Amino acid sequence: MSTALRCLVGVLSAVLVLAGLAWPSAGKTAPVPVSILMPAPFADASKDLVNRFNREHRGKIELMINRGPLETESISDLAISSLLLGDAPFDALMMDVTWLPKYVEAGWLEPLDRWFDSSDSDQLVQGARLGNSFGDHLYRWPLVADVGVLYWRTDLMDSPPSTPDQLRSVALDLVRSRRVANGFVWQGRQYEGLSCDFVEVLHGFGGAWMAADEARTTLNTSAAEQAAAWLDSLIRDGASPQAVTNYAETESLQAFKAGDAAMMRNWPYAWAELQKSDSAVRGKVGITLMPAVPGEEPGATLGSWGISLLRESPHPEETVEAIRFLTSEASQRQRFLRNGYTPTAEALFTDPELLAVSSALPDVRRALGHAVPRPPTAIYAQLSDVLQRQLNGLLTSGGSATDAMEEAQIRSETLIRSAGGAS
Repeated sequence: MSTALRCLVGVLSAVLVLAGLAWPSAGKTAPVPVSILMPAPFADASKDLVNRFNREHRGKIELMINRGPLETESISDLAISSLLLGDAPFDALMMDVTWLPKYVEAGWLEPLDRWFDSSDSDQLVQGARLGNSFGDHLYRWPLVADVGVLYWRTDLMDSPPSTPDQLRSVALDLVRSRRVANGFVWQGRQYEGLSCDFVEVLHGFGGAWMAADEARTTLNTSAAEQAAAWLDSLIRDGASPQAVTNYAETESLQAFKAGDAAMMRNWPYAWAELQKSDSAVRGKVGITLMPAVPGEEPGATLGSWGISLLRESPHPEETVEAIRFLTSEASQRQRFLRNGYTPTAEALFTDPELLAVSSALPDVRRALGHAVPRPPTAIYAQLSDVLQRQLNGLLTSGGSATDAMEEAQIRSETLIRSAGGAS
């Protein structure tokens, strides 16, 4: 081979090598993009999990989290606005438990039945099995478990109250003896938290928000009137401060954490806050259920967030693979240890590593066994708004609990009729 020919071959070889370096993905398919819209706190808590998923699925799937707003109502508004445009920029959506009927009826969700079966559900703690289906199909898989609980001060009482009368009596005695500034703090502001509190109190009095057939509300009943009157009496008698009529979860937690209250109704997330070094009640707190009248079972309002697959997703298989990863026991363990989010897997509630971090897990598990869902209807938000308005009006302006519940019933019936019946 001549010198000139050898030089030409060398140049061509160099060009081919450089071409290979310039186009390394030639002949390869790009990873399938999967995006999930989450509220800001969950998105932030998922960063490391997303990075791990993408490492394990490199070249196949690329998971991205769309970081939404902090507030529940705001994330719902963002999701609905995107879905109404007909081309949502995400494949899956993190769903509050009360959204499901509305989203299903709008035709936005794809059933998950072909990916999850009874063997998967059997692994879940009792309360986490609720609120994931609508009609005959599964549309949501739980990411975290959540129920309302009662926090009580172990340095102020030997055991928590088990009946509404006991709670009010203990709270009053502690306030009157000046052992604590406030007896019982809860969520009395006109917002969803007030509806959640009422569900537990109503259940404790033997009532229900809706009839068993889910076709009508049952707020004009003796149980509902007693529940509303009891909440009103807490403020009127001084067992709870008037300020609770403007309290949400944050304000209740601040008062209890500062040592200014003997009892608090809140969610399991508050436990981690109460154990921090700046907590005045660190090591002095127990968890139990909201009280019930003798002969009735206590109830705990079902909260929880889960992930749903959007019907328009072009990558359902890959999206479900991401959902399974984010809701796996390993991911649950990490979210609990790093962020305090309650797991959904039954086995994790007896896990030594998790129990070493939170001795409250058995109490939360017990509460999940008493979980009470809010009405599973597409018009839930409107029904809740009616209830909140009547309850907060009673607490702030006075009047009769009977009249407030009768008005709530009338307005709820009007809503149901205008919607063509509860669904």
